Amino acid sequence: MAPEPPLLSMNGITKSFPGVRALDGVDLDVQAGEVHCLLGQNGAGKSTLIKVLAGAHQPDTGTIRWRGEEVTLRSPIAAMRLGIATIYQELDLVEHLSVAENVHLGHEPTTAGFIVRGRTARASAAQLLKRLGHPEIDPGRLVGDLSAAQQQIVSMARALSHDVRLIVMDEPSAALDPDEVDNLFRIVGDLTAEGVAVVYISHRLEEIRRIGDRVTVLKDGRAVAGGLPAKSTPTRDVVAMMTGRNVEYVFPERPVRDAAGDPLLEVRGLARDGEFEPLDLVVRPGEIVGLAGLVGSGRSEILETVYGARRPSAGQVLVDGRPLRPGSVRAAVRAGLGLAPEERKAQALLMLESVTRNVSVSSMSRFARVGWIDRAAERGAARAATRELSLRPDNPSVPVRTLSGGNQQKAVLARWLLRGCRVLLLDEPTRGVDVGARAELYAVVRRLADEGLGVLLVSSEVPEVLGLADRVLVLREGRVVHTAPATELDEHRVLDLVMEGSPAS
Repeated sequence: MAPEPPLLSMNGITKSFPGVRALDGVDLDVQAGEVHCLLGQNGAGKSTLIKVLAGAHQPDTGTIRWRGEEVTLRSPIAAMRLGIATIYQELDLVEHLSVAENVHLGHEPTTAGFIVRGRTARASAAQLLKRLGHPEIDPGRLVGDLSAAQQQIVSMARALSHDVRLIVMDEPSAALDPDEVDNLFRIVGDLTAEGVAVVYISHRLEEIRRIGDRVTVLKDGRAVAGGLPAKSTPTRDVVAMMTGRNVEYVFPERPVRDAAGDPLLEVRGLARDGEFEPLDLVVRPGEIVGLAGLVGSGRSEILETVYGARRPSAGQVLVDGRPLRPGSVRAAVRAGLGLAPEERKAQALLMLESVTRNVSVSSMSRFARVGWIDRAAERGAARAATRELSLRPDNPSVPVRTLSGGNQQKAVLARWLLRGCRVLLLDEPTRGVDVGARAELYAVVRRLADEGLGVLLVSSEVPEVLGLADRVLVLREGRVVHTAPATELDEHRVLDLVMEGSPAS
């Protein structure tokens, strides 16, 4: 008897855009009921490949077979009708619509040819949410009022509202805390037990070992390895295939010295009702201080309050010993604070503008000449700042939206270097950044600290906080439960603290 063909086979897929060959003869096969992990650096071709699979892009050459039969995916609707659903990293939910309306968007329930809304749609959505283990999500609630984890569940429910046989998940754990990741993996396990295949994309290699069955690695638009066993292939080998060199999550050497000098940043009794309790911390020149905690522990809220984007209910922030006006971003920036926010695309970058404009936007007064902007001076200063950080491509005139995640983050950092920032506030600095670029960003942050900047770092990845910071404050439910040098902590200890939260000093 002939063997059962793969659920999906993509063979010799090529796709070019003006000046770029995004895919160069890629092969991918996925079996029913497996988790097939797709790995590669930013720019390796992952996004283009899944958009071809989703029907959003048409390949230039190559074939796609579904259950052994050649198919043409002319649109996302065509892919969905076959049973292929894609959940993108940036969820395409409509925030002002209800959960039920989002779940059935584009294929609303009908009776006798008429769209049925209200109770029937909510009941159908409730069944799907129960199947995903989240019956507590109200189908009538607006999606914009849900947490990131709950919105992820709604996207999965929408995928399951079709007769889906393959789900593509693009960085599904990026905004989730450890408990929510565990729940995500449980859901994936339930789906694959029902015969649904999952194509799983993640930069977190530890997740691949936990959840993956097989791995395909892309580099420069080509599949450099296909069908590797996910659990037994050494991490070093996977990273070498992705980057072309032996790189892991390499943290720069931590200097063996105590931070000296007067504090650059002092936080005294800072609090914000309902978000975090009174907090004290100090950042000295050359020091990286990390905040570790689960989503909802108050990490980002602390950074934003220090930066003046949120007004505190108590306490004060001092830079060089001088108190800042509460709730004033302008005062914070003038004093030398710079924020690289968690959602850099939405909160930090002007995506349609050039790298030059993104780097210079906080320093425009430097280039003003009697009401005019000295464009040559602006370009020169931006180029110098981006070259200092080895931003690629070395062309500040390109739109910032064309850069990889790591280089977009470098553009944000270059903005604050140009401004003369003295304290960097980094919120999830490597989210959506590939392995090789992470190592580069870690080296940049450490070098800036060695040159005398102070850094206050927030990350949901505990190894990142421990590997980069000199000193760590562990948060739980808005309060500091432990403070220690990073060298005295390990990942298990931090996780125990954020889960148990017994106060300590």
